[in-house]
Amino acid sequence: MSEQLIIEQDGRLLKIKFNRTPDNGVSDSMAAALSEAVLNAHDTSDAVLLSSVGPDFCTGRVRDAAFPPSPEAYTRRDEYDSIFNCYKALRSCKVPVVGMLRGRVMGFGAAIAALCDVAIASDQTTFNIPEIAHNVMPTMVMSAIYDRMSRNAILWMAYSTDFIGAQQAMTFGIINQVVKDAELESEVKRFCDTLLSRPRPAILGLKEYLRVAPRMDEQGAIDYARSLHSMVNTAAEMKKKAH
Repeated sequence: MSEQLIIEQDGRLLKIKFNRTPDNGVSDSMAAALSEAVLNAHDTSDAVLLSSVGPDFCTGRVRDAAFPPSPEAYTRRDEYDSIFNCYKALRSCKVPVVGMLRGRVMGFGAAIAALCDVAIASDQTTFNIPEIAHNVMPTMVMSAIYDRMSRNAILWMAYSTDFIGAQQAMTFGIINQVVKDAELESEVKRFCDTLLSRPRPAILGLKEYLRVAPRMDEQGAIDYARSLHSMVNTAAEMKKKAH
């Protein structure tokens, strides 16, 4: 697995790279390894950087030919858990996940991009949700993006399967920022350096609040903000002078 999913610790930044060239299709075992890495990232890191080796970020899910899908519905449903669990792991990751995107971002890749807390793409990056063109309903992807994109944007991409450019992907809510291709790595490094300069309690607190509060009613979200604000801002690290 280390050959297809490269995981490296760089100070307080955990770097994870798809390395299933030439297209970086992600297998179920790769998705499971990604889940484990991001769920444990807070033990060693203040942030995760998700990127790829090669020209494409990710062209979707690929099935291992040695394990054909079961013809039984209930058994087959369990076979998809590695993908659904990967989406859940990215939502549950305690530290921010930053995506560096270039090339094609398709299906599972588009879902992962939308689940990143900050996704920065090259202006040459393209995105699509191709499943329905292969007679597959894209509900796996939709379970990841239903609260990231508008209903109209999701349905247009799912029905049409057309590729969209990075600027349109940003308006759809899939990514946060678009930069020139030649500047992608330097801009991602600049952002990661900025992020890692922030106090850890605030890094964790921001992610926690946005993971929990949207599921609450208005008063619950306000009360949770009051409690978290008091707890985080009394942490010793928050009282250090900013450099």
